[in-house]
Amino acid sequence: MRCPFCGAQDTRVIDSRLSQEGDQVRRRRECTECRERFTTFESAELSLPRVIKTNGSREPFREDKLRAGMLRALEKRPVGSDQIEAAITRIKKKLLACGEREIPSRLIGENVMAELARLDHVAYVRFASVYRSFEGINEFREVIDHLEHEPKPDDSGQADVFRGGTRA
Repeated sequence: MRCPFCGAQDTRVIDSRLSQEGDQVRRRRECTECRERFTTFESAELSLPRVIKTNGSREPFREDKLRAGMLRALEKRPVGSDQIEAAITRIKKKLLACGEREIPSRLIGENVMAELARLDHVAYVRFASVYRSFEGINEFREVIDHLEHEPKPDDSGQADVFRGGTRA
């Protein structure tokens, strides 16, 4: 690891520990030349599956696109950014856990809707109206009726999960 202060090639690890989420290793390092200390984070490089769009084209998964869609639905709603980031992290972990190299965009959309249903019902209806291309007020009414009669999700942070390309 190169020292960010003096550029020396030799640094030594003086402390290692897991991050709070447990998916990164936090290392405290010291440069052997200038004695400056700095922190690095090490995580596994896992590639997310490619997305198969509804028209059949394929593109790499883009977290910024996922975040933008969720933020659009959650605009002016009382949901904290930490909750949004946690939901995005859960969706990405489900994508990684499915073990597929390619995944239909429909499954990503369904998991976004499951996360939005946990976070905010208004945001869920906003996203669903665009995602499912609602044509009339009756489709809105059906979704709202479904939300009213659906039991509250638990607080375990679990929503729908991917299992071999299908929702479980």
